[in-house]
Amino acid sequence: MRLHVVTAGDPDDPLVVLLHGFPDFWYGWRNQIPALVDAGYRVLVPDQRGYNLSDRPEDLDDYRMGRLSGDIAALIESEGRESARVVGHDWGAAVAWDLALRHPERVDRLGIVNVPHPAVMERTLRTNPRQLLRSWYMFAFQLPGLPEWFLGRDDARGMIDVLEESATPGAFTDTDLKHYRAVWRQEGAIGAAVNWYRALVRRRDDPPRERVAAPTLVCWGDEDVALLPEMARESLDYCEDGKLVRFPGASHWVHREAVETVNDHLIDHLSG
Repeated sequence: MRLHVVTAGDPDDPLVVLLHGFPDFWYGWRNQIPALVDAGYRVLVPDQRGYNLSDRPEDLDDYRMGRLSGDIAALIESEGRESARVVGHDWGAAVAWDLALRHPERVDRLGIVNVPHPAVMERTLRTNPRQLLRSWYMFAFQLPGLPEWFLGRDDARGMIDVLEESATPGAFTDTDLKHYRAVWRQEGAIGAAVNWYRALVRRRDDPPRERVAAPTLVCWGDEDVALLPEMARESLDYCEDGKLVRFPGASHWVHREAVETVNDHLIDHLSG
């Protein structure tokens, strides 16, 4: 598995890995990379498997959670490090949670942006009809072929709609959307991203534990259209040392909408 990775900072500085989600790629962290380098970190930002310039396997087994987090464990090792500070957003946060649970020795400190602990997500889906309704797209993505057509129609219009409808107005500029459209025009790109959702349902791969040992910061935009905000607080129940910072008025893309504040919290947490 070959991953395209953007790197920044002195190779001898402490390591931070930033993990993007859906429908994103490394570019989604561009407002955090300079701040982290200025704070004295070596930063790695991979396109996760299936995304942008990284390899796109076709088998659903290749998108099991253990393989997704295994990529990041191997990426950390590729820098000659035993562990790193790891920050994730959306699906990247799901991978970060899984890495901290499946390979706790690889995570020094954990940063999470707008995705709950997996046990909280599973329980809420089973018990709260409001979250089940908000997660309708996860089930629609299980259909063969239709999601790829719908998201890719009209020059990837569907993917652009996902970005704009899940963010506050103006969060994505015209220039941003041009970059995203270029990524989603690539052959097989949309299908590979959707396969993450298919594997989650059809290739369930739970980690061996539920409690997170690494000190954890959760940043949460309360106006997330897909995720109930109470799941942020409940996620701390699974952390040995957890802290929550909520952003009223911010969306699922809080790290784009409250850049300086999110950066300050992340840097303060990662340096602790």
